[in-house]
Amino acid sequence: MITQFIRALMGKPATGKPPAKSKANKASPATQYKAKRLGVDSSNISRAAYSVAQTLQNKGFAGLIVGGAVRDLMLGMRPKDFDIATNATPEEVKRLFRRAFIIGRRFRIVHVMVGGETIEVTTFRAAPQAQGQNRGQAQMTGRSGRVLDDNDFGSQSEDAARRDFTVNALYYDPVAEIIYDYFDGVADVKAKMLRMIGDPLTRYREDPVRILRALRFAAKLNFKLDHASETPIRGAAHLLKDVPEARLFMEFMKLVMSGQALACLQALHQYGLHRVLWRELAAIVDTPSAFVEAVLCATDQRVQNDQSVSPGFLLAGLCWDAFDQRWQALIAGGALPMPALHQAADEVFAQKLGQFGVQRKIESDMREIWDLQARLQKTTGKMPLRMVEHPRFRAGYDFLLLRAQSGNAPAELAQWWTDFYHGDEDARANLLQAIKKSSTTSTRRRRKKKAISPLATSSAE
Repeated sequence: MITQFIRALMGKPATGKPPAKSKANKASPATQYKAKRLGVDSSNISRAAYSVAQTLQNKGFAGLIVGGAVRDLMLGMRPKDFDIATNATPEEVKRLFRRAFIIGRRFRIVHVMVGGETIEVTTFRAAPQAQGQNRGQAQMTGRSGRVLDDNDFGSQSEDAARRDFTVNALYYDPVAEIIYDYFDGVADVKAKMLRMIGDPLTRYREDPVRILRALRFAAKLNFKLDHASETPIRGAAHLLKDVPEARLFMEFMKLVMSGQALACLQALHQYGLHRVLWRELAAIVDTPSAFVEAVLCATDQRVQNDQSVSPGFLLAGLCWDAFDQRWQALIAGGALPMPALHQAADEVFAQKLGQFGVQRKIESDMREIWDLQARLQKTTGKMPLRMVEHPRFRAGYDFLLLRAQSGNAPAELAQWWTDFYHGDEDARANLLQAIKKSSTTSTRRRRKKKAISPLATSSAE
């Protein structure tokens, strides 16, 4: 009671209690649809998500699948992630599940572990306009209008109003099999239209990352941005400079790992966002090399086939040209190959990726893949046998194949490693023997040529 009294004096609603309704925040009553009539196949719903929603409902709370998962279900896709929205506070959610963890500051959520799945549970939030009236706009946003605190809880309709796009503001009750639609999101899904809720420029100011999300969803879903949502993008690009670099990096990786990497990068280029997002991205996007295109296409293919994608592999590919040019320049200047490789890698990380503070695991993977490109040039002695036992061999080998495919590495070298990798013991022995024989013959020819004296040559002439 004391806590609630203090919160009331400060103008902040008690935790878990929705604030008073705001006219600016008011949404139309939700239109309800039978999920099956919209083509939703219940077999595409995660058992873990259903279990979490059902548990919440059994305890008297709302438990609804929300966001992109509902949109994907309507499109006949099986969502990769399921988010649950509820009117229970994070503390109340945590008490209901044995394996539940509250995370985040600006936006507190609960991760509920069910088997091998993690279900993200969020409490209904009040829209930014209502927060501004209750607490003061200066406390809620930064200078550019970016929302800095988003932990005031509200009603389901207010939660819908604060979401970004109409197609992401759909709520699905998996128990009753009903979809709730506040902003004609169902019609937009059918029309393949991406439309911002509220005034687009204001929403971009609240969270500039929405600009990147708009381009990613449009490319990934093959949706069209409506005119009102598209028009402010170029003028709002500078807002991305206020976003923390770690979050920008995360959003960039979502773009290139969306399954439509090429389309996303082309969209960044179209709106001039690539220079703002990552200063080094301009050189990659303005004149992409055949190798970069091969890496992006291979990544898209893996995502579309539901195969895993390594951020380290992808970034190693995007930065390869800059790394390789510097590596070769150092060797040409007299440096030994391996020390030159390590120096080139250090410089690329400092100059190309320094602004993002890339995770050590990703940096380590990139360095190993580049290191393997040097080691894979050696096909004599015991090196090949040791290489195929290397824990990162497959990543280095796949990287070499893409280089050869794009003309960045000798096709013969890639073919030799393919034969060696897939060959049995005898086949590998024959390949090594052939290399040894070829190497011996070449050595004899060099020695013989060196033994011919200038005098003998002159006499012969």
